[in-house]
Parts: sequence; C-alpha cells; structure tokens
Amino acid sequence: MLIPSKPIDRRTLLRGMGVTLSLPWLEGMSGMTSWAQEAGPKAPNRMAFLYVPNGKNMADWTPKTQGPGYELTPILEPLAAVKDKLLVVSGLTADGARAYADGGGDHARALSAFLTGSRPLKTDGVNIRNGVSVDQVAAARVADQTRLASLEIGTEAGAMAGNCDSGYSCVYSSTMSWRSATQPLPKEVNPKVVFDRLFGASNDPSKAKRDARRKSILDFVREDSKSLSGRLASNDARKLDEYFSSIRDIELRIERSEKLPPVKTPDYPAPQSVPAVYEEHIRLMADLMVLAFQADVTRVITFVLANEGSNKSYAFIDVPEGHHDLSHHGGDGGKQSKLRQINVFHTKQLAYFLTKLQSIQEGDGTLLDHSMVAYGSGIHDGNAHNHEDLPVLVAGGGCGSLKTGRYLAFPKETPISNLWLSMLDRMEVDLEKLGDSQGHLPDLM
Repeated sequence: MLIPSKPIDRRTLLRGMGVTLSLPWLEGMSGMTSWAQEAGPKAPNRMAFLYVPNGKNMADWTPKTQGPGYELTPILEPLAAVKDKLLVVSGLTADGARAYADGGGDHARALSAFLTGSRPLKTDGVNIRNGVSVDQVAAARVADQTRLASLEIGTEAGAMAGNCDSGYSCVYSSTMSWRSATQPLPKEVNPKVVFDRLFGASNDPSKAKRDARRKSILDFVREDSKSLSGRLASNDARKLDEYFSSIRDIELRIERSEKLPPVKTPDYPAPQSVPAVYEEHIRLMADLMVLAFQADVTRVITFVLANEGSNKSYAFIDVPEGHHDLSHHGGDGGKQSKLRQINVFHTKQLAYFLTKLQSIQEGDGTLLDHSMVAYGSGIHDGNAHNHEDLPVLVAGGGCGSLKTGRYLAFPKETPISNLWLSMLDRMEVDLEKLGDSQGHLPDLM
C-alpha cells in the first residue's frame, strides 16, 4: 500500500457537476503508517452510550476471574468475537439513583442518573432538575468538528411530561441525555428521521432557503421577546434563557452547516418507517450509528434500547412475559432463566453493533479501535432495585487509550462518573468533576 508523503487534508472536497462533497476518512489523510505515531493527523475518537433497563440477572453476567484470562459468562457469550475489544467492569455505583428519603422511583432515577452522576429532583411537574450528562459535556467540546454535535436515539418512545414512576416525571425514565440540569434531550425513535437528520438535509437543494428562513424567524423572535424580559418571574426568566440557549444552538448548527461541506449520502437504503420487529428496529439504529461514525457526522451518540422500567414482551424469543415483571423474580429460577434470555438478546444486539464497527477499516485500525462504546444499566438487580455494582462494559480501543480484553473489579461504591470522567479524558476533554465523580478510574490503560 502506498501512503502519500504529504497527507490529504481532511477537508479535501470532491467537486463535479456543481456539487461538493466531503471525503470519508482515508488512509491517505495521514502521512504515517500508524495512528499511534506522533506526527500527522489522527483518526477521531468517538463515544457511544447504550442503555438497557431493569438491571441484569447478575449471576449470569459477572465473570468469575479478573484480568485478561476471564471467561465469558452466559450473558456475555454473544460477544465472543470481540472479547479482546472488551473491558468488563464491576464495582461502579450510581448513587444518585438511590432512594434515600424519596421513596419509590428507582427506574426513573436509574436512567436519569446513569450519565449525569446527579440526583434527579422528585417531581412529576415542569420543575424537573437533574445534571449535565457526560455525552453532552463531550458534545459541547467537539461540536465545531462535526455536522451534528451529538445524536440521541432509542427504540421506545417516551412521554416528556406526566407521572411515570412513583411521582417522577416521565422524562426521567425515558431520557438519558441532558444538556443542562433543566434541559433533557428527547431521543428519536424513527429511523427515517434519524437518517434524514444525518444525511438527507445536507443534500437537499432547498436547504439554504430553509436555513435563511429559519434565521429570519429566529431574529424576529429575539427582537419580539425583548419587551418580555423585564416582566418575568425568576422561573419564567430561566425558561426564557433556556429557550434562547436552544435558539442559539440552532443558529450555531446553521452556521456550522454553512462552513462544512455536505456529507455524502451513504450507499445504504434510506429507512422508510419504524420496523414492526424489535430486533430489526435495534439493528437498523445500530447501522445508522455506524454510518454516523464512519461519515464523521457526529462523534457522540446515546442509544436507549428500551425505557427504564419497560415491560416489553419478548415473545419472539419465547418469553411472553413483560421484562419489568420478570425482573421482580423473587428468586424464582424459572423467571431468572427467562430474564437471562432477555439479557442475552440485548447482548446479541450489542455484538451486532460492535462487529459492524470492527468490520470497517480506518487507517491502520477499525472504527471500533477508534471508538469507546459503554453499555450497561443503572440498576444492578431488578428484584432488589439496587444501584451499586452495576452491569457495565466498555468496548473499543479509544484510539489506543484503552487496554481491553480484561475484567476489572473496582472497589465497591466507586462512582460510575469516574468512568465517564476517564472517557472524557480520552476525548481530550479536561474536566475536573462530573456529578458525584471522585477522580479517574485507574488501570484502564
């Protein structure tokens, strides 16, 4: 293979027929033979967070031995093909998900505290409050490098208001990503909308006209609102500030899209609707995540495979009972066996995503080598509703910053936010504290 002595610029454009398109990552964009070398541009690091609800059947999840010699347990067995790319970790805690004096609501707290390390305010009203999630910290720092700062997706729609879990707003049990303490980012569950967001709009000839119209509307709204600012109570003033923060975000995205070349539509059939089959839905979303990373449309993704507390039936794998109902197994062996089947099903979907990333070459590695994929739940065992020793694993090489193929057991009560802080480091995001973090995790490299 010939590597040009002068690297190709990442912003090199293909011009023809009056259209310019950006190139995907090519080996010729680096004048070196390895991304790990000091000189020349490096492949970008990406991060994805995948969440599954209701905890795990932990006896079938946790490896028996630590270190590189660990054996895959029944739930982890589907990941055999990428075992050397895995870090299975235990001992991590989401303290913000615990009840303390707030009573019920473990499912709502589990999802909302998972990436924030914060304790959500118990309310089913509009005064929701949580913390900033790790994905949005990363997105804010790398937003100028990609067309989309982040992507939030799922397979199960969720309400953004109302009481869904013992006095907690539905937004808590259906939303993992938080831009600020009061700004949850709802996930998109329709693959067609996700595809259009990633690729469709950038190739639409009328996009420039739409963006110009949006700008004029935003300018009008800003001007029209000035008369309100001096007549609002503190809570309304905060809401207005958040509203204009969202407007500013739209403006920045428009400005960024004007500066960046259009993204080439991939050779992939555009989805037309939400698949009726759950597994097809998950895998379609996984394909879109891979395409988003491959085309460098975004480097930060969150994917909620099912809302926390979901009672989805898995009759298609001969488990007709609801997932949440089975998670309250009460030690019943039959229920635990069925719960394990659901857990294995989810792990198979993770394996599908990871092997797709592993199959795509980039430089001297793969997309998986240049990614960090965290997978887990904010509940340990659904029967106990406990939030310590969470089922978590991290896959991918993080551009050479992770030593995988191991099982690491950290001291009990180690904040899961320590892991997120360590992943931010590998995205070159220097942050002193996230939620309840107490430092960085050792031994990841």
